[in-house]
Amino acid sequence: MLSTITSGAVYGVYSHLIQVEVDISQGLPCFQIVGLPGSEVREARERVKVALKNAGVKLPPMCINVNLSPADLPKNGTMFDLPVAVGVMIALGKLKQESVEGTLLLGELGLSGELKPVRGVLPIAREGAKKGVRRCIVPAGNAWEGALISEMESVGVRNVKEAVALLAGEEVLSPMSGGELPVCGAGNHSGEAFVPAAAAAGCTTASIEEVQREERLDFAQINGQQALKRAAEVAAAGFHNLLVIGAPGSGKTMLARRIPSILPPLTGEESLEVSAIYSICGLLQSVGSLRSTRPFLNPHHTITGQALAGGGRIPKPGVISLAHRGVLFLDELPEFKRDTLDILRQPLEDKRVQIARSSGSYVYPADFMLVGAMNPCPCGFYPDRERCRCTPFEVKRYLSRVSGPILDRMDICVEAMPMAFTDMTSGRAQESSAQIRERVMAARKRQEERFAGTELHFNADMGAGDVERCCVLGEAELKYMERMFTALQLSARAYHRILKVARTIADLDGSDRIGEMHLAEAICYRQSDRKYWS
Repeated sequence: MLSTITSGAVYGVYSHLIQVEVDISQGLPCFQIVGLPGSEVREARERVKVALKNAGVKLPPMCINVNLSPADLPKNGTMFDLPVAVGVMIALGKLKQESVEGTLLLGELGLSGELKPVRGVLPIAREGAKKGVRRCIVPAGNAWEGALISEMESVGVRNVKEAVALLAGEEVLSPMSGGELPVCGAGNHSGEAFVPAAAAAGCTTASIEEVQREERLDFAQINGQQALKRAAEVAAAGFHNLLVIGAPGSGKTMLARRIPSILPPLTGEESLEVSAIYSICGLLQSVGSLRSTRPFLNPHHTITGQALAGGGRIPKPGVISLAHRGVLFLDELPEFKRDTLDILRQPLEDKRVQIARSSGSYVYPADFMLVGAMNPCPCGFYPDRERCRCTPFEVKRYLSRVSGPILDRMDICVEAMPMAFTDMTSGRAQESSAQIRERVMAARKRQEERFAGTELHFNADMGAGDVERCCVLGEAELKYMERMFTALQLSARAYHRILKVARTIADLDGSDRIGEMHLAEAICYRQSDRKYWS
């Protein structure tokens, strides 16, 4: 008898529905899986046989063939255990094929028949909802992920017995309301239904850890450094790349770590995008909630290129994809290997990473805000010759670790000046993150109106055509930029980046028109690097 079960798999960050076809026939006893299965999928044979035996189902000595369709896509992971087991039960006549119509099944089986959580439930459930699937049966630990998709009824079960009983029409758990559709799970051992907190909260609240982090890190804790704070505000408002150069202890890292506290929250669509990436990587640990705060990634300078960009035997997203729609902070920028830094050149322009492997080509999203912090020389005190003992050659060699193309992609470059004693002891109240964020949100609203109906989110996303349309200059401003273009020997990319930053500064001022004052400030943010790299 033949059975067909709907399951799913993740390729890069995109999902596909997989049809698990099971046929049991007379012949020499065997259990084989075809359809480009990976090693984890092939091992499902042993897990399914033992799990069904311990669940009280004895497999007859017959030929069991499992096909994973489409057969030309490689299959990896352990999420096919449950659909294979259910397919075997249907092929044996213990369940009806109609019981799995319109149902998506995912889950890893333990030898006792217990269902264990798997990765990628959120993007697979999202893809299933697009294809008309309205129910998913998943391990109890993943039930809340499926429930995040409003069109999907997510049912979490603890073992294969409960899955079979549920499909047979028996009432295993009492469905409870969770948003627009009933959500049912089994997150405890008391038999009580588990209702994901995300469903009750509308799936928009941030995790407790993220909220606490934002509350602890505030711009009010930074004394002085008004120029740094202004640059961070402009960068956050337009999602511009930011480079901070200064001596040790001048507040570079302190400032960078507080940038997420002034960034606008993720929109609903952005939250799903980011949460799907974290689900694929097994990092969506905040049970019951989507990510609503923007990611902040701070990798160590010893990171490898593969860890940064993604890849591996079974390709997975890297750090720059985990920073999608958020901040990638590279502290001590010149300490990173130059080859590793240069990996960022294409993602900073294309907003994606494309990796080619023998198993196929994988595309990962990489729309992030790059924030870099660095010392101007090995000792950190250049150009203060009273404290700096580095030779000109040592300074030049140190700065050359950051390539010109990476520097050219930094929209804003600002110098962190040494702190004065009076700044630290004045006791003057500093502007809080909430106050800065209010202005950032106002600028963000203007950008939303400007880019309505397009795929653009921030001013930094604009291409050359968008700059011409949205950054129109008056006659006086054109003459000013003509003089600056010639005097500073700007490249076309630098010219467009100056206009984009000026557009953001104008948005912060609530101005529809870019003035010379806005252009002058934007140009100043391109001059700090010339002091060191000229």
